[in-house]
Amino acid sequence: MLHFTASESSFLAVIAGKGNPKEGIKEVAVGSAEEIRSRVEADGVEFIYAMFVEMHGKPCAKLVPVEALDGLMADGAGFAGFAAGPIGQDASSPDILALPDPASYTQLPWQPNVAAMQCDPTVEGEPWPYAPRVILRNALEALAARNMVLKAGFEAEYSLVVRGENGEIRVADERDDNPLPCYDARGLTRMLPHLTTVSKHLNAMGWSNYANDHEDANGQYEQNWKYSDAMTTADRLILFRLMVHTLAQRDGRYATFMPKPFANKTGNGLHAHMSLWTADGDEPLFPATGGADSKGLGLSELAYQFTAGLLAHAEALVAVVCPIVNSYKRMGVSAPSSGATWAPAYAAYGGNNRTHMIRVPEPDRIEFRLADGAANPYLALAAVLACGLDGIDNEMDPGEPNTANLFTLSASEIAARGIKMLPPTLLHAADNLVADDVLGNGLGMTPHGPYRDYYALVKREEFMAHHHQVTPAEIDQYLTLF
Repeated sequence: MLHFTASESSFLAVIAGKGNPKEGIKEVAVGSAEEIRSRVEADGVEFIYAMFVEMHGKPCAKLVPVEALDGLMADGAGFAGFAAGPIGQDASSPDILALPDPASYTQLPWQPNVAAMQCDPTVEGEPWPYAPRVILRNALEALAARNMVLKAGFEAEYSLVVRGENGEIRVADERDDNPLPCYDARGLTRMLPHLTTVSKHLNAMGWSNYANDHEDANGQYEQNWKYSDAMTTADRLILFRLMVHTLAQRDGRYATFMPKPFANKTGNGLHAHMSLWTADGDEPLFPATGGADSKGLGLSELAYQFTAGLLAHAEALVAVVCPIVNSYKRMGVSAPSSGATWAPAYAAYGGNNRTHMIRVPEPDRIEFRLADGAANPYLALAAVLACGLDGIDNEMDPGEPNTANLFTLSASEIAARGIKMLPPTLLHAADNLVADDVLGNGLGMTPHGPYRDYYALVKREEFMAHHHQVTPAEIDQYLTLF
């Protein structure tokens, strides 16, 4: 499971460009077209992916030869935005020009003649308010005005599967049928070629991989790298997903981050470890200081308030961090054994207790356990930040930490404790979202109103498209019932 310490000076030196470039392919902070040109030449890069994501987090890119690098850096890469996915455009809209962020330059070790730069989409010279990376950038700039920085690290779970001729999926490792596969050394060993390749690539990019494991479902894995500032972490998750998809495809498999690919197996989460730091002195703000700890978990009052904000807005926040119909098939209550769920069903927090939406594993951070593998990292972090800051601004109290195993409590016991149940479907969550003004403000405004409303409209339509389908399960249950 993810762990980091307060002191990361050597790691931060790498992402600041102070590491030894001869140690491997590094992601370095660079600030100009000239620096990018020098790095491209030193790395032997021939092509650049100019990348951005739309609402779903789908990586969109143009492949730009380095001979056209000057034009890319000056003018951006042009896209017909409406064709990419939901990003606030239709066929009559002007082009998106995606402007590369030089600090995101990363040579791709699985294709070393290619580098990627994440881009901020613009339209007619202005940042495009429907673009998830722009939304997070605006949120982080507002946070910086408070002299604070959000740092985060993700636990990205995924499954490796193969598809049969009729479209069904099955676990790629046919021997992975252990009813309790979590941490199984044999399952880990059979996937060493894939896992070690991913690990080496993570380290080649300077991300500091420190753990790789077989997770709780057959065919499910998790590979961890160290935390960074929120934008860097979001950018890296997009590249991580691209890398894992690419390597799986080369091996004749599919990688999926889908929240619940198998009805009888644990789903894929995206647990986020996060904390606030000072912008001017890089001092952590979440650990309690001077013995001032009102709840006994080692956190500062500011951290408890941030936590309270997440709990207060959980019923709407879930629409952003659990963003697809399938997400709500991952969530539920049952014994935490393989084949069940590790996803929270209630808005609660506690110490080192994995039945809660928020866990406090160490006194330097919180673990937000609600997000799943479908989450768009830019939107998720912007939404979480808005809720947490509302908790701080209103000095919210999260109440006493819960110590119970929430998976074993009855609904009446949960209600008696004043704990809110999370919504059962994407439609319920979207309805909650449009009523939440904190998230409306936190996700920003577009020329046509809050981005929140556009997002909810897309998600309601997505729900109804699935709801109107007749499934095999319905045929099985109802065909001759009456």
